[in-house]
Amino acid sequence: MTETPRPSYAAAGVDIDAAERLVSRIAELAKSARRPEVLADVGPFAGLFRLGAYREPVLVASTDSVGTKVKLASLLGRYDTVGHDLVNHCVNDILTAGAEPLFFLDYIGNCGLSDDAKADLVRGCVEACREAGCALLGGETADMPGTYAEGDFDLAGFIVGVVERDAVIDGSRIRAGDVLLALPSRGLHTNGYSLVRKVFGVGLDRDAGAERAVLNSNFPGLEGSLGDALLAPHRCYLPDLRPLLQPPTPALSAAEGSNLQPLTSNLQPPIRGIAHITGGGIPGNVPRILPAGLGVHIDRSAWRVPALFRLIQEHGGIDEEEMFRTFNMGVGIVLAVAPADAAGVQSQLPEARKIGEVVKGNGVEWDT
Repeated sequence: MTETPRPSYAAAGVDIDAAERLVSRIAELAKSARRPEVLADVGPFAGLFRLGAYREPVLVASTDSVGTKVKLASLLGRYDTVGHDLVNHCVNDILTAGAEPLFFLDYIGNCGLSDDAKADLVRGCVEACREAGCALLGGETADMPGTYAEGDFDLAGFIVGVVERDAVIDGSRIRAGDVLLALPSRGLHTNGYSLVRKVFGVGLDRDAGAERAVLNSNFPGLEGSLGDALLAPHRCYLPDLRPLLQPPTPALSAAEGSNLQPLTSNLQPPIRGIAHITGGGIPGNVPRILPAGLGVHIDRSAWRVPALFRLIQEHGGIDEEEMFRTFNMGVGIVLAVAPADAAGVQSQLPEARKIGEVVKGNGVEWDT
C-alpha cells in the first residue's frame, strides 16, 4: 500500500531550505551597499546602524512600493530594474526634506517567484542603494501562496535619512514670486501604470503571449520598444541636488574656483521647497509644499512633453487634464527658489527649466 505523504510547509508552497539559501545570496549582495555606520550584516532579526555625529539631527523616513509596474516586469521576466524604481522613489521622497539617505529595507511578497528572480529584485535595490550612498540594512522575502497568483509579486521598501535641523527643507520659506524650476523625469517613473495597462491591454492576466507582443512592439517616437520605455527606472535626483542641500561656505568664492553663484542666504539651503512629482502629477504634488494662501502659476509650454506620454494619451483617448493629474508628464522634481537664487541654482543644474512661479492664491493655475 502506498503511504500518503505527510503534510509539509514545502508542499504547501513555502520552502524553508530554499529561503535560507536565498538569504545567503542576498547577504552577499548587500555587502556592496554598506556604510561605515552599519554594525551587522543582513541575517539577524534586526539591522543595526550607528547614527554619526550631527549637531541637531532630524531623522526623515518614508515608505512606498513600485505599484502595478511590477505586472509588466513579471510579464517580460525583467526583474533587475524595479529595485532601482523602489529605492530611487524612496530616496526622492526624503530628498524633498533635504535629507541624505542612511539605510533602506525592502519587502518582497510573492508566489512562485524563482530564487534568481528574487535575487535580481534585491540586486536592483543594492545597486540603487550603492549609487545613492545608502546602506541596504535588511529586508523580508515572503512566500505567500493563496495570497498572490502564481508568478505574481509585490515590492515595497522603507527608508531612513537624516538632515541637520537648520537645513530642513519644509516649504515654510516659500514666498509669492519664488521661481519654480523643474528637472526632467525618465519616463513614467512608478505612477500611472494601472491606466497604462488598461490603455494597451497589458499586464491584465489574460493572453500573456499577446500582451508580451504589445510590449515588445516599437511605436513612433520611442527609442526602443514600448516595454523598454515603460520599464525605464525611476530617476534618482540626489546626485543632482546634493550639492545644493547644505548651505555654501561663506568664504567660498568664484575666485577660489567655485562656480556657485551668490545666494541670498548663507545659513539655509537655497532651495526653499522640493516637490517629487509622483501620483497626482504636478497639480497633486506641487501644492503639498506650499504654505497656506499660496498657489502656483505654471506654463505648460516651458518644457516638451516626452513622446511616451503623448502615445498613451492618443491610444487611450485621454484628455489633457486627466493626463496631468495621472502622470508626471516629463517633470520629475519641482524646486521653489527665491528669484535672486534662481540663476545660481540653475548654474548647478543644467537640466533645470523655469516652468512657473509661486503666486498668491491656491492650487495650480495653468498657462497653456
